[in-house]
Amino acid sequence: MLYSLVEMNRVVMAPMRLAARAGRAALASPLNPLGQTSYGKSLSAMADVFESATRYYGKPEWRIDSVRINSVPVPVTPTPVWRSPWCQLIHFRKDADVFATTQRKNAAPLPRLLIVAPLSGHYATLLRGTVEGFLETHDVYITDWSDARMAPVWLGRFDLDDYIDHIRRMLTELGGGAHVLAVCQPGPPVLAAISMMAEDGDPALPASMTYMGSPIDARRSPTVPNKLSEERSFDWFEQNMIHTVPAPYPGMLRRVYPGFVQLASFMNMNWNRHVDAHWKFFNHLVGGDGDNAAKHREFYDEYLSVLDLTEEFYLQTIQRVFQEHHLPRGIYKYRGERLVKPSVIRDVALMTVEGEKDDISGIGQTQAAHDICTGIPKEMRTDYIQPGVGHYGVFNGSRFETEIAPRVTQFTRRFTKREAEDAAAKR
Repeated sequence: MLYSLVEMNRVVMAPMRLAARAGRAALASPLNPLGQTSYGKSLSAMADVFESATRYYGKPEWRIDSVRINSVPVPVTPTPVWRSPWCQLIHFRKDADVFATTQRKNAAPLPRLLIVAPLSGHYATLLRGTVEGFLETHDVYITDWSDARMAPVWLGRFDLDDYIDHIRRMLTELGGGAHVLAVCQPGPPVLAAISMMAEDGDPALPASMTYMGSPIDARRSPTVPNKLSEERSFDWFEQNMIHTVPAPYPGMLRRVYPGFVQLASFMNMNWNRHVDAHWKFFNHLVGGDGDNAAKHREFYDEYLSVLDLTEEFYLQTIQRVFQEHHLPRGIYKYRGERLVKPSVIRDVALMTVEGEKDDISGIGQTQAAHDICTGIPKEMRTDYIQPGVGHYGVFNGSRFETEIAPRVTQFTRRFTKREAEDAAAKR
């Protein structure tokens, strides 16, 4: 019912959005003298804020066309190289001819990096800054998860263990010796996938794994979302957070955790900050400050674009990760049968990154990976806490670019070199 009401509201608001857009266009006309007055500018700004706040935001574009390597702009094309109904693996393919001109003769290929984007409400494009931060130094791939409301019910279920299967398949696609970077939500399932690969002696095992702002053990430094997950019963989440996709979406009748519910939860955590941001946006528009207005649009065009999660994936994540803490307690069973053992990992280097002010994954939650991956030698571990940043600052923004990304790059280079030396020794 809630989903249908939201869709009805969107339809009802459509004429008002069109009217606001038309009014804004009329006020922007150089033939309209009212548009040049303070009153006219305020009216135009009000229409702009209203239209942008009530608009339907679809999946954003990557908008990554090139990367600068040794002062040379190298064209980049986001290209799907593997896909399933639930995800596609995007390769940010560099133009081979131009890229070759930036490299020394006989230079080693760039290390392969799989960025595992969160499946928690936003599209993978939220990690655009993360991708850009590694394009110069890595051969970058990213998981681009599908929107459950676009998945017909005949496709069947997609749960937490299916997510683990997808990680293994994509690592197999990349081949052994790649590097994995899991941002936020993917931490536990990625660690579970690599644990099973290590136990199986899988040749596609990565050389390193990095976890950033991830709830490996959500019992540590619990944040508001963590506390909510434990205070509410599993039945409460099932009864209040799950809704049915209405027509005309391809996934109609599928039970999902809607993206708009997740978005509302995120915005309520920092409601005053969002209200203040829109007030500043209004003033920037009135004052003709195009640069700051454009920055606001860029952020919220991405932030307000959300996707739905399948019922089974969401509820299993709530139960196994946030309520019962299966992985750190050593009781996670893949498909209910196979016990996941992070302690068997020995040849995969481990790095954890946390933000000092993270209000989603508190300090210590990501570091917990070191405590459960007991088989990894001390010299193959790195832990870093970034001062002064919150959750999003761990994988986006100026401090990510200047302080976090270079540390991760140094880490992956060290173990890319080790992988190459081991391979040479075997030959």
